[in-house]
Amino acid sequence: MGATLSADMSTLFDVGGIVGAIIAGVFSDKSEMPATTCAVMLILAAPMMVVYEELSSVSLGVNMILLVVVGILVNGPYSLITTAVSAELGTHHSLEGNAKALATVTAIIDGTGSIGAAVGPLLAGFVSSYGWKYVFLMLMFADLCAFILLLRLVIHEIAKFRSLRRAAGRVE
Repeated sequence: MGATLSADMSTLFDVGGIVGAIIAGVFSDKSEMPATTCAVMLILAAPMMVVYEELSSVSLGVNMILLVVVGILVNGPYSLITTAVSAELGTHHSLEGNAKALATVTAIIDGTGSIGAAVGPLLAGFVSSYGWKYVFLMLMFADLCAFILLLRLVIHEIAKFRSLRRAAGRVE
């Protein structure tokens, strides 16, 4: 695939990211469990990267569809983390309406994502010299790291969900 077609194809990943952000936002709002929504998408992203690696060369159409799906599963959690987490932190009791603290926390979250966006392609370029398989392994490792970092919040959300269900069961 030439450079122009590659550049055009990469936009499909971003299109998937737009759709993924919307899907993640809707599921997060409906379930009131943003960390769990992110975790589920991250869990699905790793196997989809394997599928993409194996099947993207079948045809241009398959490659396009898989790029959109991977974009949904990778960028959905990223968008949710950088927006919903910042918004949730704004209501956290420790900030007590301190706009400067909220701005700082939001900048840290967004800046960390920007560091990842800058370092990721740099690492991918280095790792790709050993083969594309290792680039996908690196991406799956990053996906796993994000999942592990979210795990504490997921456990907290699930515990909260269960206690609310138990309380609702007692009321009825």
